[in-house]
Amino acid sequence: MLIDTHCHINDAQFDTDRQQVIERAQENGIQMLIEIAESPETWEAAITLAEQYPFVYATLGIHPHHAHLYPWNTIKEKFISLSRHPKVVAIGEFGLDYFRMRNTKEEQFLLCQEQLALAHEIQKPIVIHCREAHEDLQKLLSPLFPRLSSLPSAHVSQPVGVIHCFSGTLEDAHFYIDRGFVLGVDGPLTYPSAKGLQQVMEQLPLSSIILETDSPYLPPQTHRGQRNEPLQIRTIAQALAHLQKKTLEEVALLTTHNAMALYRLHASNCSDSRNG
Repeated sequence: MLIDTHCHINDAQFDTDRQQVIERAQENGIQMLIEIAESPETWEAAITLAEQYPFVYATLGIHPHHAHLYPWNTIKEKFISLSRHPKVVAIGEFGLDYFRMRNTKEEQFLLCQEQLALAHEIQKPIVIHCREAHEDLQKLLSPLFPRLSSLPSAHVSQPVGVIHCFSGTLEDAHFYIDRGFVLGVDGPLTYPSAKGLQQVMEQLPLSSIILETDSPYLPPQTHRGQRNEPLQIRTIAQALAHLQKKTLEEVALLTTHNAMALYRLHASNCSDSRNG
């Protein structure tokens, strides 16, 4: 069993064949999808999709690219209300992105802090977006998520969140793992140019990794230039298995366990057929 822990099935690129995309995922052994809603306009659609399919769940957040668009006092009540929905399993994606500065660092910091506080208030895990901003993100997270005292720290029974599409160093990876996070691995793991990421993933325990597609974005190397789909989670799992010298079955078993623990789900929440 495989889980795509980060996809955007409500994206307009799926408007003509959304149901078929979901069916193809199921046919390829992906038995759970986590729909990531990254702006207020997408929140209710994500919940509707999750209500339509028993094996689809949603997360709600505001991406750092949108930090200048939504004053917190205008969306806070709606955010809190929708986030309490039983099929909303996390807050996010949110965080910091210094690669394309569509707003200021201050705006991103403020919105990130507010969403961290909301997740704490309603006791749900978080989905963190971080691109070229690990130093500042770690400053934000350190006071909220102290280093765990248990050893080995990689074995966390209930992760506090995920660093989506992890792209940092081995030192960054250990910072997050030591504070109860898991790391999301996506299509870039398969890119020939991603030697640094591959070297990091070779050295990390599978107990700290979950699989993501970020569909329709970030297709694996075999599908560069094409729309990504959740069914490609198998390609990412195979690439990780090769790096870690493990079988696909081992990778599927452990990353699925990690994802279920992160999102506080159980086997009964998965799909065991191709019927929505």
